[in-house]
Amino acid sequence: WEFTGPLYVFSLGNVQVLYVNNPDLAKEITTCTSLDLGRPSYQQKVLGPLLGKGILPSNGSIWARQRKIIAPELFMDKVKGMMSIITESGLELVDSWKHKVESEKGGVVEIGVDHCMKRFSGDIISRACFGSSYSKGQEIFLKFDVLQEIMSKRTFTAVGIPGLRHLPTKRNRQIWALEKEISALILKIVKERRQAGREKDLLQTLLEGAKSSYSTSAAIDQFIVDNCRNIYLAGFETSAVSASWCLMLLASNPEWQTRVRDEVEEVCQGRIPDTDMLRKMKQLHMVIQETMRLYPPAPTLAREAFKDVKIGNIRVPKGVNVWTMVTALHTDTALWGADALEFKPQRFGNGISGACKSPNAYMPFGFGQRVCVGQHLAMVELKLLMALILTNFSFTLSPNYVHSPVMKMIVEPKHGVQIIVKKL
Repeated sequence: WEFTGPLYVFSLGNVQVLYVNNPDLAKEITTCTSLDLGRPSYQQKVLGPLLGKGILPSNGSIWARQRKIIAPELFMDKVKGMMSIITESGLELVDSWKHKVESEKGGVVEIGVDHCMKRFSGDIISRACFGSSYSKGQEIFLKFDVLQEIMSKRTFTAVGIPGLRHLPTKRNRQIWALEKEISALILKIVKERRQAGREKDLLQTLLEGAKSSYSTSAAIDQFIVDNCRNIYLAGFETSAVSASWCLMLLASNPEWQTRVRDEVEEVCQGRIPDTDMLRKMKQLHMVIQETMRLYPPAPTLAREAFKDVKIGNIRVPKGVNVWTMVTALHTDTALWGADALEFKPQRFGNGISGACKSPNAYMPFGFGQRVCVGQHLAMVELKLLMALILTNFSFTLSPNYVHSPVMKMIVEPKHGVQIIVKKL
């Protein structure tokens, strides 16, 4: 993640970008409440099939209305109510791994964790979002996963080339078809819900919020479709990839694997973890913090100046995009020390302020009013899953693993993560 300096300008076709790698300026950008600085307009254009006009790419009053509806459903008290869903999905994963290990001679098996982590996260989002219709939600998840994979291959090339996304190329036709199928599946579930009645899930919250905010059925449907897609993207992909990286790092660092396992066993005493137990797992929390430092869920924070604005002493003209590369901030030796590229969870022993020279330099979930609304759910998912895996298995990195982080929409392992698993 080496760049030419803390401040420079470059272009992606017709999109001009000011790159900022300074923690104080990054915080000023992300905590700015002015409507003159917001999510880039190119995101809605390029990522339209994925996000539509949902909470992630929206700005101003549209964004505020969406956040008011969605955010309360992901506060910690609501996440506690999802523990049975998260636990059930985690135990299903553990049981599937046990079956794989037991069916192999010698009781040792290589597992590619990426698909398992995506299924775990997708299962939770499907259950939380669609309730009793979650099996249909899983069908949406599978199509969405394919759509995201196709989209990730064209994202940066499509940013600065006007009209590219409208050309009837093979890839664009695939994108259009999947977008249509996903929207139709979501609307089918919505129609069934309207006929069947109320349930306690995110879909019900979106339905009720849309009815109170929009007057036409078309606007209500669009709001629900767009935000279901946003919840899927934010909810399953980032959590799944973070879990894969965490397992890779624990497999590579057996001393930390043992430390965290001992802590989990001491806290849980053979019981299934609950939120109070998870809160006591300091070593595990430090490992997850360090994982997200090295491989942040949101590797880039981007804004666009909708009017001429001033950031610090820098005058940013209207239309210029401002990017902060979180991966660069998280591994800057001037901020984190000479060991910034090394896996050392102990650096978080005294919190973020004790880990680096500027607390503003750590932002795995963003900063300010646009901080990720799902961060509590993501952390609980990760902690519970790691606790369950560590108390049931020991694992090492497979010789087939090839370390090759690649930035698509997030930083993910290009060739996947393979580990050698053994039952305890």
